[in-house]
Parts: sequence; structure tokens; C-alpha cells
Amino acid sequence: MKLLKNLFLLFFVLLTNVILSAPPPPPAGSPGCWPPPCIPVDGGIGFLIAAGAAYGVKKLYNTRQKKQTI
Repeated sequence: MKLLKNLFLLFFVLLTNVILSAPPPPPAGSPGCWPPPCIPVDGGIGFLIAAGAAYGVKKLYNTRQKKQTI
């Protein structure tokens, strides 16, 4: 049991070290990619909202059909 506890502690310490390590800084000459041309978000969010709405309508339809047959 003590071996298992020690292995878990070692795994936890190593995993925490990997997760909390900071990424390397960006190169000095490159500006951050924050201007709008660098972030193509508008097209994907529309499809995501449409897919979520269609899924919600389908679930609502299935629930109502199930209630009518019972």
C-alpha cells in the first residue's frame, strides 16, 4: 500500500510540474497576433450555434414524441 501511495505521489508531482510549467516566450521581433485578421472566429461560431439549435430541436421533438406514445 505504501508503494502505491508513493507512486501516486510521484505521478502527481511530475504531472503538476508539466501542467504548471510556463510556455516559452514568443520571439522578440514578432508582434502578438491579436488584430482581427489573425482571428477567424465569425464563421465557426455561426455553425456551432446552428448545430446546437438543431440538436436542441431534435431532442425536444423526440421528448414530445415519447410523451405522446406513453
